[in-house]
Amino acid sequence: MSAVKDRGEKNREKRMSLGAHLIELRKRLFISAIAIVVGGIVGWVLTDLFVWEAIQEPVYRVAEARDDATSIIFPTISSAFDLRLQIAFTLGIVLSSPVWLYQIFAFLVPGLNTKERKFTFAFFATAIPLFFAGCAAGWFVLPNIVKLMTSFVPEGGASLLTAKEYIDFVLKLVVAIGIAFVVPVFLVLLNFAGILSAAALIKSWRIAILVIVLFTAIATPSADVVSMFMLAIPMVALYFAAWGIAHLHDKRVERRNRIEFGAAV
Repeated sequence: MSAVKDRGEKNREKRMSLGAHLIELRKRLFISAIAIVVGGIVGWVLTDLFVWEAIQEPVYRVAEARDDATSIIFPTISSAFDLRLQIAFTLGIVLSSPVWLYQIFAFLVPGLNTKERKFTFAFFATAIPLFFAGCAAGWFVLPNIVKLMTSFVPEGGASLLTAKEYIDFVLKLVVAIGIAFVVPVFLVLLNFAGILSAAALIKSWRIAILVIVLFTAIATPSADVVSMFMLAIPMVALYFAAWGIAHLHDKRVERRNRIEFGAAV
């Protein structure tokens, strides 16, 4: 019985082959894709109920405040349909986030030992609220960004916002901040798994800031400086917060190893 148990434990601790990793990745991607499709169907219904009206609300506020013809325009016959698909797909990503976040963590679990796997569920439980909080934060700052960007229109002029550009801006802003809030969780997960040290995080802070700036430039289609900074600042803060947690963890591990080493001696 003991031999069977030991053999089973060894099998669980074996490293997966490249082929097994690819099969596992395909399985996780398939499950995530199905979840996003189901979420997209729900998103299609929600778009018609209240989402599209909520997306237009910041523009309506600007039009009322300026008392002009500021509005969203659809330049082609298929624009409305295409944009509804885009909104539904983005809502599918947001609504299915518990599923695909779990698939990411489940894919990473085989790389952790038995003792480290207990942290996975804690990270999973943290990542979901953070993602939704990030999306909510993006939605919260959206009216201010729209108001600020349209404030540069000269007196007497009107903002005729192309629907595609406006929707791209809104959706990428919301999802980008949601992703930004989750990234530190992955950094801490890698640290707890012994893959990434706190020293490596703080040593790479300049590169991290550069990557963050590039990411925010892509996330904001207009690439305006204000929007970039509004995205970059919280991402930088969260990066250093992840470093702080990783630093405390590394110190605790170092102290435990020192005690165990002293006891062994």
